[in-house]
Amino acid sequence: MSDEVLRALIVDDHPLFRDGLRTLLSSSGVDVVGEAATGSEAVSIAVEAQPDVVLMDLQIPEVDGIEATRRITSSAPHIAVLVLTMFDDDDSVFAAMRAGARGYLLKGADHTDILRAVTAVARGDAVFGPSIADRVLRFFSSRQPGPADAFPELTGRECEVLELIADGHTNDVIARRLVVSGKTVRNHISNIFAKLHVADRAEAIVRARRAGLGTGDDPSPD
Repeated sequence: MSDEVLRALIVDDHPLFRDGLRTLLSSSGVDVVGEAATGSEAVSIAVEAQPDVVLMDLQIPEVDGIEATRRITSSAPHIAVLVLTMFDDDDSVFAAMRAGARGYLLKGADHTDILRAVTAVARGDAVFGPSIADRVLRFFSSRQPGPADAFPELTGRECEVLELIADGHTNDVIARRLVVSGKTVRNHISNIFAKLHVADRAEAIVRARRAGLGTGDDPSPD
């Protein structure tokens, strides 16, 4: 990799931020092979252009950054995804990791840190901003069995949705937590019902809580 020019794809729905990233990367010798303002564009361009690194925002139109990351890493595992976002909550961080992201930085990161992260993820390293790294370490040092262990038939995102359902959250709250649309949440819930062979939300909550998920509180009304 050191003898080759790194090729990057920038994914963000703010043109000014894309311009700034393009200038930063280009001035450092990185070849920006494309830009995308939506998740669906990101997946399409990534599959066609085969960049070394995708710099991915999370809150983007059509297909959110988590799902776009999952599609890119599933179809082209050699492409490294570096999340560059304003979201520093646990749900976003771990959803990105489960989707296959190799790095996670906040948009306030120094230019030097961004460039260092781009190079690092391209060579296969995992890179996280300081506050994100502390959170990741604490999580894995105290990890308990989760929904993926209890329900292996579900995808990572479906497990996240099921756990939030078990906690009693409404669809609107789940959509905000996972930075996705209400329609996407409804689609995930339909898939969960089908895979778990349950008839409705109440039955799904019972199954989830029997597996140790959720708080045990009554589910919030939709």
